[in-house]
Amino acid sequence: MQLTSNFSGVLVFLQKKKIMDLQARKIEFVQEFLKIQREDIVMRLEELLKKEKQKLYSERVEPFSTEEFNERIEKSMDDSRNGRLTENKELLAEVKKWHTSKNPKE
Repeated sequence: MQLTSNFSGVLVFLQKKKIMDLQARKIEFVQEFLKIQREDIVMRLEELLKKEKQKLYSERVEPFSTEEFNERIEKSMDDSRNGRLTENKELLAEVKKWHTSKNPKE
């Protein structure tokens, strides 16, 4: 029993160390990034980040099964028949609020 407890403690320590190491690496990366003076390098890093974010997003998005797709269509039709709709102007205004709350400088 003691061995299991010690092993669990070691695992927790290693996980925390890994997280700390990742945070330290990110800080070091940002510090090095801020030293870059060439726009072409910054542009390549921006493009790499954009591609990697897109890859992560596409890995998280799974296609619907035919059954799930048909259920969503039916729910949407039911919402439409029962007046549970959002006008496009309202939706665009809401999205704009989200955008400005994430980017208060704009």
